[in-house]
Amino acid sequence: MTILVFGGNGQVGQELLRSLAPLGDVVATTRSGVLPDGSACEVADFNQPDSLVALLDRLQPSTVVNAAAYTAVDKAEQDVDAAFRANAEAPGVIARWCAHAGVPFVHYSTDYVFDGEGTAPYREDQRTAPLGVYGTSKRDGEEAVRAAGGRHLIFRTAWVYASHGANFLRTMLRVGAERDALRVVADQIGTPTPAALIADVTTQALQYSGALSGTWHLTASGQTSWHGFAEAIFAEALARGVLAKVPSVEAIASSEYPTPAKRPSWSVLDNRKLQQDFEIVLPSWQVGLKRVIGEIA
Repeated sequence: MTILVFGGNGQVGQELLRSLAPLGDVVATTRSGVLPDGSACEVADFNQPDSLVALLDRLQPSTVVNAAAYTAVDKAEQDVDAAFRANAEAPGVIARWCAHAGVPFVHYSTDYVFDGEGTAPYREDQRTAPLGVYGTSKRDGEEAVRAAGGRHLIFRTAWVYASHGANFLRTMLRVGAERDALRVVADQIGTPTPAALIADVTTQALQYSGALSGTWHLTASGQTSWHGFAEAIFAEALARGVLAKVPSVEAIASSEYPTPAKRPSWSVLDNRKLQQDFEIVLPSWQVGLKRVIGEIA
């Protein structure tokens, strides 16, 4: 079978190329036609959603996984049209093609579809109320995928990081090696989730015999703040010899670190439905962190 992965150069995309390989012929796309290792791949421009149909027609994949997205949360507040083209229109185009062809479509969404005003982990069936352009565009993308009418697996995730790419963990390791003290927001709560976990669970879900369709929350288990995550990163990096020394980390409020886009203060997603439906156990975020730091070490 041919598995088409949109966004093969992203954090999740790179892990998907690894995890999906045993299932068949994995074909990657990027906007530039080049993967991070310099090898060539297919070109897919999510800024021109209608152009994706020709690619799908030519490749005739048996499964499609969309790990491409417009993820510049702050920039999206000004770059509204581009965010909606990539996050809402393009997934809709792909989902309609998949529905017509009768092939499953995997799509990733985000905790940003919620307003962050919750106090208990968000369930899949709770009302969405995004705070900004990014979250709204991702919410509209979910709705476009569902409206297409085909078999779909929408996985909402949060606080994604990996040993590669641009993410909070790598930023902390870089800045932590340069400074003696840092200030990190402590009033935003969520679940750090490794890209490798997302990719591995996706592969397991595609192999599951039930041929399920719907929306699930795919994160590691547990919760922490950005401040708590930073402290855990430094403790593990020191223990594994990734850093020779670590900075002190001061806890600050979000109001002390203003950004163009408002972030949800509560981003914890209830992942019990995914664990039950696919008979999967999702590890704690601390276990995931140890594995990723281990890769770097």
